[in-house]
Amino acid sequence: MDVILYVHGKGGSSDEAKLYKDLFPNFDVVGLDYKTFTPWQTGIEIKEAVNSLKIKYKNVMLIANSIGAFFSMGADIEEDISHAYFISPIVNMEQLIDDMMNFANVTEEELQQKGTIQTDFNEELSWKYLCYVRNNPVKWKVPTDILYSSNDNLTSIDTMRSFVNEHNASLTVMESGEHWFHTDEQIQFLQNWIREKIV
Repeated sequence: MDVILYVHGKGGSSDEAKLYKDLFPNFDVVGLDYKTFTPWQTGIEIKEAVNSLKIKYKNVMLIANSIGAFFSMGADIEEDISHAYFISPIVNMEQLIDDMMNFANVTEEELQQKGTIQTDFNEELSWKYLCYVRNNPVKWKVPTDILYSSNDNLTSIDTMRSFVNEHNASLTVMESGEHWFHTDEQIQFLQNWIREKIV
């Protein structure tokens, strides 16, 4: 039997993996509750999880949501994953950070000087984080299917299409959907998308 590793997004949990168990009856589905929240730390947790699964299973596939996809792409697991499904992935973290800085009226010079800045919209900007992202661009060669919503407020459609064109990925867009797939209609769309894309 093969296995699917589920990596949740911000504020999520491994319990979300239950959604995929019925969709993949011939797979074991394992959710990862990572304990860190930076790419250099969380990537290690994901790598360790994949390594442990490789011992027990022949093939490891990945389902990752939002920032979980970003963390996964930086976890040095490309050679270990046979296929990936990304839901509302963060595919250009530098652009997202730039957008948040502009929204918060924070300049690069100010962020570099202060190191970290807490925004009014409850996000912490970090100079160390931004530098890491710039110094470690995403490299991802795994065959990947992406589900994206037209009303995603974190990633533009142009950014998503650019990623798809540069990587081995397909793109499905849910019109009038949101970044967070949570309504009955959105969950149904997600499930149907998975069924269509199962390899």
